[in-house]
Amino acid sequence: MEWTVFQVVAALAALFLSLGVPIIQLNGTITRLNVTLERTEKDVLQQKKELERQKEAARDSHRRLWAHCEEQDAALQDHDRRITLLEERRKP
Repeated sequence: MEWTVFQVVAALAALFLSLGVPIIQLNGTITRLNVTLERTEKDVLQQKKELERQKEAARDSHRRLWAHCEEQDAALQDHDRRITLLEERRKP
């Protein structure tokens, strides 16, 4: 009788070791993966916000550059017109 109880307890311990340990390790691995995915999701959201901020800054920069180019175009046209008038006055 004593050996039967010992065999049952040993069988239960072996069952726990053969099934319980891998399950505990799997649980730890799943937890680490969840943490990694949460960090990755946070990083992606942060990068999306940064990209949107950069896009807005680029739009503003391009708008200012085009405005400056248009001002220069107007000034060049004015200079060209003035030079043309001066050249016409010099003609005999």
